[in-house]
Amino acid sequence: MKLFKILFLVFFSISVYGQKIPSKKSIKITELANLLNDDVKKYLSKDGKITVKKLASYFREKFSERYFYNYKTVDNRFIEYANLYPKAAESHTERSLDHLAKFSSKPSWKLPFNYQNGNPVNAYALRHLARQHKMVDIALYYFYKEKDARYIDYFTAQMQSLNTALEQNKFETIEDGNGVYESFRSGYRILNWMQIHNLFLGEEAYSDKDQLNTIATLLQHASYLYEVNQKFASGNHQTRGLSALAMVSIMLRDFVDTDVWYTHAMKLLAEHLSKEINNDGFQFERTIHYHKSDIGNYFYVYQLAKNSNLRVDDFWKNKLESLFTTLTKTAFPDKSAPVFSDDTDTPWAEKNDISDALTLGYLLFENPSFGYFANTKLSVKMYWYVSENQLKKLQNIKEEQPTFNSVFFPETGYYLMREGWERKDKVLAISAGLDAKKPDHQHGDILGIQIFANENVILPNYQVRYSLKDLELFKNSMTKNVALVDNELLGKKYSSNKGGSGFGKFKKIAKPTVIGYQLNKDLEVFIGSHDGFENIGVKYARQVINVENDFWIVKDNFSSDKNHIYKQVWQGHYSLENSPNLLRSSFQNGSGLDIYQLKNIDEITTDGARGKQWSVASKINEKNFNFITILFPFSTYDARIDEEKENPSFKGWSTETIIKSDAESVLSKKDKHLLFGVKEITLHKTVINFSEKVDVVVTKNEGKFTIQSLFYKLFYINTSSNSEQILIKPLGFYIEK
Repeated sequence: MKLFKILFLVFFSISVYGQKIPSKKSIKITELANLLNDDVKKYLSKDGKITVKKLASYFREKFSERYFYNYKTVDNRFIEYANLYPKAAESHTERSLDHLAKFSSKPSWKLPFNYQNGNPVNAYALRHLARQHKMVDIALYYFYKEKDARYIDYFTAQMQSLNTALEQNKFETIEDGNGVYESFRSGYRILNWMQIHNLFLGEEAYSDKDQLNTIATLLQHASYLYEVNQKFASGNHQTRGLSALAMVSIMLRDFVDTDVWYTHAMKLLAEHLSKEINNDGFQFERTIHYHKSDIGNYFYVYQLAKNSNLRVDDFWKNKLESLFTTLTKTAFPDKSAPVFSDDTDTPWAEKNDISDALTLGYLLFENPSFGYFANTKLSVKMYWYVSENQLKKLQNIKEEQPTFNSVFFPETGYYLMREGWERKDKVLAISAGLDAKKPDHQHGDILGIQIFANENVILPNYQVRYSLKDLELFKNSMTKNVALVDNELLGKKYSSNKGGSGFGKFKKIAKPTVIGYQLNKDLEVFIGSHDGFENIGVKYARQVINVENDFWIVKDNFSSDKNHIYKQVWQGHYSLENSPNLLRSSFQNGSGLDIYQLKNIDEITTDGARGKQWSVASKINEKNFNFITILFPFSTYDARIDEEKENPSFKGWSTETIIKSDAESVLSKKDKHLLFGVKEITLHKTVINFSEKVDVVVTKNEGKFTIQSLFYKLFYINTSSNSEQILIKPLGFYIEK
């Protein structure tokens, strides 16, 4: 065993750049001078020995030049901060007191151990202790509490307790599932400790030794991050760690090894930008939360590099800018964005705030299309990561309303049918993707939809929180707007992660296939399928049709050799007096959503949790069935579907047959006809036969009839005027003169 360890160390030492800064033991402040670059060492020793006082003074000055803002302005900035964010004091106080009550200044860093009140600390809490988020609150609490030095002492002691745990090998490792030095947690800790260090630099209670201890600890952390991140590893955990490594290498570039760190971190971050930002511009984990998190990772580095006039490749810059552009493309007319999969910023919320991120984008790139979404002040967190000059820019933001409407992200699998940018305009979002390499953050919303209309999210999805006991419910299909069969959900065999922190993933999840889409046309259409029910012998496909930006038709197609219960799940609070074929929700401004079934169904059931509710429409004991559902937003009560009419009109579209056909369901308006489940159509004297029951739109223009497929499969057309059999693809056309 001893020989194995020796061989391992030899191999490791020759395979990785030979660092002088130690990675697995804490650094004494007396050792720092010997780790300086030769030119810095020479400069500082020209008047004699490099003392603690001289070294601390030198790095205070360097932080004033290199950090996001000058620490000498902290007192004035804090006054401005307190005035700009008056509610922040309550939050910082609550979080500070929570952390102070739970953890001593010298906590354990290895499970199991207890809070100060005797209750056991769980894995989720340990991970957050390791990130040191609430230590930032304590640093700000210090200023709210008239600079009580106890809070500086608490910070320095808790940092030193981790160094002691490192020396004694008494900390959670990656193998335990909750590694304290794991890249994500260590990276966040560096970000937070660096912020605290800058806040305290001008404080007498934060001694020269304290300052140098922090610097020594940051160096050791960075050395370890470099050592364990030699090769690309997919995911935000490594990105967070590499971002921190780059930050330390910029801020402390007076030390040996830091040039190598910077080059390595920027190279691997570029690889993440290349491999994890899809060609359509979306972060590969398919969530707004992780997309914004990646923006933060790259923003911190880019901002510090700019402050120090360090070169950043154009590829790097352009990819970062594209992340902000993508956020604008996802937006609702109220400048928020849909909830996609593991969005966790605000549990149970039905949309995402993207304004804070795009405010940063505006400051970096001064793009007026980012300015359209920007705020005149930054988020509470990001206020401390910009300069005075950047803050002044927010007082005169240049804005430009977007000109694009519907957009699609074909690689990521999001499709947004957008009416426009006026406040009451409509947007429907479809989720039809699954990352092949890391589907960890995916929810059971395959082919799920969301709708914003009339200033409300009228068909919602919900944000989640990993620590909540019903995460699995909110992660899976019952809280999505999807179709289901029997008791099958689209996410199967869910399990929590090894560390037991709450986050988990599905062992198997339905795989979507995009069959076709047509956006920015008179008739917008999405067609897709998935394999989520093939384990019980059911084939499934969904069509979503945007009808003139007035309403949508959702058609869910099921086929099987056996009887099943086929379902649609609709999120929201609905009245059932006209059920099962009409559900209605209404909102505080008098607008609402009608869900109308063109084909008769059997029953509606309702359920809910956490103040949310959903209705399930069911067709019972059928082998083959197709829901044809109209999602009809209305702005006022008199614009709703008239439930008192047997054949109501839908914005001028009628269910009465105008052209001759055997269609199961019809919607017609002037010279445009939507036909569902049709086998034969007669146009003038021409009889058109389809090889099976299909869905088409028939339009008449200048004496010609155009037939476009809305169907999810190939089919053939035969006509009485032409003996040739014609193959039609999904969304393909046939013209009859």
